[in-house]
Amino acid sequence: MASEVMLMNEIESTAARLGIDLDNFDYSSVKLPPGEYCGIVSDDEDVYHDDQLEFDSGFGNIIVVDNLPVVPREKFEKLEGVIRKIYSQIGVIKEDGLWMPVDPETKKTLGYCFIEYNTPQEAELAKEKTNGYKLDRAHIFAVSMFDDFDKYMRVPDEWAPPEIKPYTPGENLQKWLTDEKARDQFVIRAGTDTEVLWNDARQSKTELVYKRAYWTESFVQWSPLGTYLATVHRQGAAVWGGANTFNRLMRYAHPQVKLIDFSPGEKYLVTYSSHEPSNPRDANRVVINIFDVRTGKVMRDFKGSADEFAIGGTGGVAGVSWPVFRWGGGKEDKYFAKLGKNMISVYETETFSLIDKKSLKVENVVDFSWSPTDPIIALFVPELGGGNQPARVSLVQIPSKEELRQKNLFSVSDCKMYWQSNGDYLAVKADRYTKTKKSTYTGFELFRIKERDIPIEVLELDNKNDKIIAFAWEPKGHRFAVIHGDNPRPDVSFYSMRTAHNTGRVSKLTTLKGKQANALFWSPGGRFIVLAGLKGFNGQLEFFNVDELETMATAEHFMATDIEWDPTGRYVATSVTSVHEMENGFNVWSFNGKLLYRILKDHFFQFLWRPRPPSFLTPEKEEEIARNLKKYSKKYEAEDQDVSMLLSEQDREKRRMLKEEWDKWVSEWRRAHEEEKLERQKLRDGEASDEEEEYEAKEVEVEEVLDVSEEVLSYED
Repeated sequence: MASEVMLMNEIESTAARLGIDLDNFDYSSVKLPPGEYCGIVSDDEDVYHDDQLEFDSGFGNIIVVDNLPVVPREKFEKLEGVIRKIYSQIGVIKEDGLWMPVDPETKKTLGYCFIEYNTPQEAELAKEKTNGYKLDRAHIFAVSMFDDFDKYMRVPDEWAPPEIKPYTPGENLQKWLTDEKARDQFVIRAGTDTEVLWNDARQSKTELVYKRAYWTESFVQWSPLGTYLATVHRQGAAVWGGANTFNRLMRYAHPQVKLIDFSPGEKYLVTYSSHEPSNPRDANRVVINIFDVRTGKVMRDFKGSADEFAIGGTGGVAGVSWPVFRWGGGKEDKYFAKLGKNMISVYETETFSLIDKKSLKVENVVDFSWSPTDPIIALFVPELGGGNQPARVSLVQIPSKEELRQKNLFSVSDCKMYWQSNGDYLAVKADRYTKTKKSTYTGFELFRIKERDIPIEVLELDNKNDKIIAFAWEPKGHRFAVIHGDNPRPDVSFYSMRTAHNTGRVSKLTTLKGKQANALFWSPGGRFIVLAGLKGFNGQLEFFNVDELETMATAEHFMATDIEWDPTGRYVATSVTSVHEMENGFNVWSFNGKLLYRILKDHFFQFLWRPRPPSFLTPEKEEEIARNLKKYSKKYEAEDQDVSMLLSEQDREKRRMLKEEWDKWVSEWRRAHEEEKLERQKLRDGEASDEEEEYEAKEVEVEEVLDVSEEVLSYED
């Protein structure tokens, strides 16, 4: 291996060859140019610029390959040919872009080389793909970005202990949960403004918490437990929090970030970007970073082509299935996994490396999903060999990779998996071919995950040829709803995983015929559901009580595009976003379908309720509260009555003020009328009275000749 001193000398020599003055180069001055992203200019210059972040310094397309063989001049050409063959497969090496320095005394190579690509993306990919590449037993490549050496050169010769900053207590990030009125917050984006608001449903209005223009350059996103609000910028992402001030807590440098995703427990933030390749025939270059939310440290990064991250779906950006990494292990954030070709790569967050240092090999796997609560993966493998090998759904325990249950499925054309929120049940919707292969029908395989040996039940609809439009589990419950049939008026059926005696066997509760619905929205607490008709149904809403199997209300929010329950299940927000040009804004409804208030906003983009963390109450305590609800409700009924009286008093005060304003106007009119009395008398030829009854109304007929014409008529005897 070449000595560090000689390597640094060669770096300086390379910089001189490229015309770059290392001594006078100001790295901190390099900033991304101002501009627009998603049509919005950011005014938040302090979000990133007050820290000296490292951007493209001009060396980003150069890599340094160390641990090469040291060879004499006669073998130089052969070694260069081997290196060029390896690295030209990854990207286009510039003309004269491969340089191997030679020791002037020994006339041998120094054991490293510089490679200059056309783009920084190709250089990063070369580093990712070849760092650790084994040329032979004695030569394992160590690849670095040229940019990194400036950082190493700035390391002082003598170690100095880091400065210990005095502890300053941070703001309570959960303070919003202590609101005396037990209200919930939500965030909206309209035009250039982002606002955080209280839902003050008792007062039938909103209350502003925080407002900022140009707060984000594309979208905002709450973290899963509601602790943070994330914003997206050209330079990366940032998270904000606090009671009313929403201070910036951390930022995450990732230029041109397009998508973000939190882990369920809020410990990690995943960011995604893609870059156009220099060669149009190549796929987009993808960079994915996983940050520690609190420290901002990159725990693991992934780089590659878009094709490598597009397996299993076409959502997201540029064909990438998003989220690329799916989290498992519940709120512990212990595992994350990615679908690959014939494998599922499962990582653990203790070391951010593959479990057992190898992926889970599954031939032809096309989809997988985690249990919401347990480290269990459900995976789907389609039919192979024209039906000779059946499709199958398997449940795999992590980290042991033990198969807990497998179900073979025959004549399957497609499959979708739906987990119940507690991980108690898994529904597998299987679309099967008929015997003639000319049509399909749908059935459900229902897995009872928490029961011994994981029993499976098969459910087919009364009319198995019905098209399945939507499926949804009751949160934390044992029921599910299915919209099935043909438009324009499909049916909605409700089922339970329990019979009357809470034993196994799925049972149908009821079927609602001919509903204008194509989407299902359960209350977070279960029991209530909104049957919604979006898009072609123009915002039809039906608020349904599943306990009583009765409709509480029907309504309409014309052209509604989005529906979201608040985290408590007390209120529902329906919104019309800017995909429609008119009626942009949102409505807030009670759980039983009463419209509480309506807010119109031009260019309306987003409405998001702030999530709440799980309750600290035990199931036993929650049951006790439910049993004694009437006792607790008296307090809140009294508060509601006070609010109602206050609203009535406010209405009375408003009416009183209006009456006073009217009386004042009448008094002013009478004063002016009296002052103008003489003028009126003059205009009436001395008549002094203003009383109308003292005048006599007479009708006078006036005849007026409008026109006279003469015409000579001739006649014969």
